[in-house]
Amino acid sequence: MRIAVVVNPAARAGAHRGTANAGAAIRAVERLRAHGHTVTVISGGSAAETSALIRTALEVGTDAVAVVGGDGTVSLAAQELAGTGVPLGLIPTGTGNDFAAHLGIPQLEPELAADVIDRGITRTTDLARVTRADGTTHAYTTVLASGFDSAVNDRANRMRWPRGDLRYTVALLLEFVFLKALPFTMHVDGERIDGPFVLAAVGNTRTYGGGIPICPAARADDGVLEVTVVRPHGRLHLLRLLPTVYKGTHVDLAEVETYRGRSIRLEAPGVTAYADGDPIAALPITIDAEPGALTVFAPAEADAV
Repeated sequence: MRIAVVVNPAARAGAHRGTANAGAAIRAVERLRAHGHTVTVISGGSAAETSALIRTALEVGTDAVAVVGGDGTVSLAAQELAGTGVPLGLIPTGTGNDFAAHLGIPQLEPELAADVIDRGITRTTDLARVTRADGTTHAYTTVLASGFDSAVNDRANRMRWPRGDLRYTVALLLEFVFLKALPFTMHVDGERIDGPFVLAAVGNTRTYGGGIPICPAARADDGVLEVTVVRPHGRLHLLRLLPTVYKGTHVDLAEVETYRGRSIRLEAPGVTAYADGDPIAALPITIDAEPGALTVFAPAEADAV
């Protein structure tokens, strides 16, 4: 195969300092070339430049695109590959690798992840597409967060320490100090549900934040989005809710409601939605399921989760 390998643009400046991301890219590329594939490395100076390079690779002809990084880098490639049928391979190295975990891709093992690509087994997976107030759109692969959890994402992105999954947990606890209910209005396939909500999460897959199953029943192969909303129930009570979120049992609690639909609209003043760990848009937004929009390399034994 002719494979274009996309390296996280945020790590480019540190490539000569032997960063983990650059090292993983080298190891993955060497493995793919050892399997006989023709590999071209793409690493723009910004997300916009990298996206342009991916489009160029598609225009001149490539059999596959692989990304080295986390969910944000995966999302970058998904914007360009959606609907093309060109398969996406994942070499997960990021702080959050929720989409790779969903697919059953080996974590932080570049050679094993490259072997998944080499075997050439593909499947299709759904995407969720956000339409902003100005009509522009953005596709995401995992979960869209709005409210308390988007504030946690924002804080985690600003933190330099700790690294890894623990960063999200620390950000969550710190942001809890500022927890407040928000006057949401939500429509699920046209049905109106009024807030206030503490948060509203719209899942294409189950997890965000490095493995937190906020939408535990979500599947990326059913053409439907899973929505989890939390209503205000007192700060102390909600603090007791937090451990259940990590187990996925929060959906059994009275203050948590779940919905399923193909089209979700969220409205709330002053709220920015995050998806795949990055800020996407200020509310209001509409999120629509796109069944089978993305083709991915996945292990043969992987089941949708």
